[in-house]
Amino acid sequence: MYTLEGMTCSSCEAKVTAGLSEVEGVINVEVSKDENSADIEMSSHVDLQTLQKKLADIDEKYSISEIKETGTFSATVPAEKSWFQTYKPVLLIFMYIFAVSSGIELIDSELNVMRWMRHFMAGFFLTFSFFKMMNLEGFKNSYQMYDIIARRFPSWGYVYAFAELILGFAFLTNFNPIITNSVTFVIMSVSIIGVLQTVLNKEVIQCACLGDVFDLPMSTVTIIEDGLMIIMSLAMLIMALT
Repeated sequence: MYTLEGMTCSSCEAKVTAGLSEVEGVINVEVSKDENSADIEMSSHVDLQTLQKKLADIDEKYSISEIKETGTFSATVPAEKSWFQTYKPVLLIFMYIFAVSSGIELIDSELNVMRWMRHFMAGFFLTFSFFKMMNLEGFKNSYQMYDIIARRFPSWGYVYAFAELILGFAFLTNFNPIITNSVTFVIMSVSIIGVLQTVLNKEVIQCACLGDVFDLPMSTVTIIEDGLMIIMSLAMLIMALT
């Protein structure tokens, strides 16, 4: 166990984890900005100077040192968040988008399911892309931790964020429903693969759906979120073709 200082956000955790994992001899890395710690599993010993050099290559603000044992110490353990407290941001976003989409339908005396889903998808992609745009680099670093494409091509994180933004406007303006829904179905279907692998393997990784603004752990909530977009895009694609 090491003391690792300089991390200030989830993006820092993702960058440090990815960087240290590249060091030869390192098998697994778990870091915590809250505890300023790094738990590094190695196949062979890696000296402190090598680890520090790697951190300096990432950002000179990061520093690592070995934890020296003392006689006794006490620490305040932060209270564990409830499920609702953890996922409150994403739940509120879905509630707001649902309310706005439904409110639009109240203008017309007849409910148009296709139109409701289109406005819901527009709100979803525009809102989620907004949070990603707040720190594109942070989103990219978090996204490559689990997405099957971003793992091989890290720049895919940038493409994905802008793809969400474009899809949001496409749904809002009702641009060619067949193309828009086909692209959405493909992108979200590929995206959910990495999510499923992470959740099924019980890996503790931050979900990048809201960028690095909120600390949301990957869970079945993320699967439901992506799955809902897949189902709705497929339903609208079928409607557009019939």
